[in-house]
Amino acid sequence: MSTDPWGRVDDDGTVYVRTAEGERAVGSWQAGEPEEALAYFHRKYDELAGQVQLLEQRVKGTDLAPAQAEASIVKLREAVSDAHAIGDLDALTARLDGLTELVAQRREEVKAAREHARAEARSVKERIVAEAERIADETTHWKSGGERLRQLVEEWKAADRIDRVTEAALWKRLSAARTAFAKRRKVYFAGLDEQREGVRAAKERIVAEAEALADSTDWGQTAAIYRELMQQWKSAGRASREAEDELWARFKGAQDQFFQARSAVFAERDASLAANAEVKEVLLAEAEKILPVTDVRTARSALRSILERWEAAGPVPREQRDRLEGGLRKVDEAVRKAEDAEWKRSNPEARARAQSTVDQLRTSIEQLEQRLSKAQAAGRAKDIKETEEALIARRSWLEEAERTLAEFS
Repeated sequence: MSTDPWGRVDDDGTVYVRTAEGERAVGSWQAGEPEEALAYFHRKYDELAGQVQLLEQRVKGTDLAPAQAEASIVKLREAVSDAHAIGDLDALTARLDGLTELVAQRREEVKAAREHARAEARSVKERIVAEAERIADETTHWKSGGERLRQLVEEWKAADRIDRVTEAALWKRLSAARTAFAKRRKVYFAGLDEQREGVRAAKERIVAEAEALADSTDWGQTAAIYRELMQQWKSAGRASREAEDELWARFKGAQDQFFQARSAVFAERDASLAANAEVKEVLLAEAEKILPVTDVRTARSALRSILERWEAAGPVPREQRDRLEGGLRKVDEAVRKAEDAEWKRSNPEARARAQSTVDQLRTSIEQLEQRLSKAQAAGRAKDIKETEEALIARRSWLEEAERTLAEFS
C-alpha cells in the first residue's frame, strides 16, 4: 500500500483520496507502480486547481457577469466534488466558496450600479424635459430653439431607459413641449408678416424722401438728412426679402446720385487748393529738417515761424489734409518732448535729489567696506558673506544713481 498526505493506493490497486469527510475511491491502477498512480491522479488535481485559479482571475480581474460567474462556480464545484484526483480538494472547495461570496457581492454592486444608472437616466430625462418646456415657454430665437429641441430628442434617445411608467410620462411632457413651441412659432411668424407690411410702408416713405433729395445742391444740410434717413431705415426693421431688396436699391440709388454729385463738386474745389498743398509740402520738408532736436530754443523758434506760414497758406485738398497735418504734428510732438527733457535735466530739485542719493550710497559703501575689513580680520565667515553681498548690491545701485546724476550734467 502506497500513501501520501492526500491519498493512497491499496494493495488491490484501488486509488483513494482523503477529504474532510473521509476517504473516497477515485480510480483503480493496475498498469504500474503505486507511485505512478499517485503522480497520475495528482496531475488530475493540478488540472482542476488550474481551472479554479483561472476562474478566480476572471472573477477578480475582469467584468465577468455575476450569472456567468455563478454558473462556472457551480460547474467547477461539481467537478471538484466528483473529482478523480488526489490533492487538497477541500481547499479547492473553500476557494470556490470564497468566489461565491465575491460574486454575490459583485451581484449587489451590479444591482446598485444599475439602480444608480437608472436614477441618473431619470435625472437626465427630467433635465431634458425641463429644458424643452422652458424653450417652449420662453424662447423667441426660433431657429436655435428648434435646433435645440431636436438635439434634446437625440439626447433622450441616447440616455438609458427607466421604468416604463415614468418613461411614458416624461416623453408625453417632452412631446407636449415640442408641440407648444411649434404653435407659438407659427403664431409669431403670422404676426411677423403683418409687421413686415408695416415696415414696407415706412421704408416706402423713406425712399420717397431720399429720391426727392437726389438733385439737391445744399451739400451739408442734405448730407445730414441722408444720414438721418439711414438711421430711420435701420431702426424701421425688415420687410419681406423681396420688398427689402427692391426698396434698398432705390434708396441707395438716390443716395449715391447725391453723394457722387457732391464728390464731383468737392473734387473741383480741391483742385483749386492744390497750390496751397504745394506750399505746405515745402513747409513740412522744412519742419522735418528740425529733427533730431539738438537745440530746443532754436527748434521751437524755427517751428513757430513754420506754423505762422502754415496757417497763412490756407486749406488743402481733403485727400492730402491728414498726411500733411499729421507730419507737422509729429515734428511739434518731437519738439515738445525735447522741451520736457530739457526741463527735467535743468530741474535743480531733481539734480539735488540725484546727488543726495549718490552721496548716501557712497557713505554706505565706505561703512560696509570698514565692516568687511573687521569681519575678515576676525575670521567671521557669515559676516563676511553678508557684507560682501550687501556691497555688491550697493555698488550696483551706485552705478545706476551716478548714471542718473550724469544726465543732469
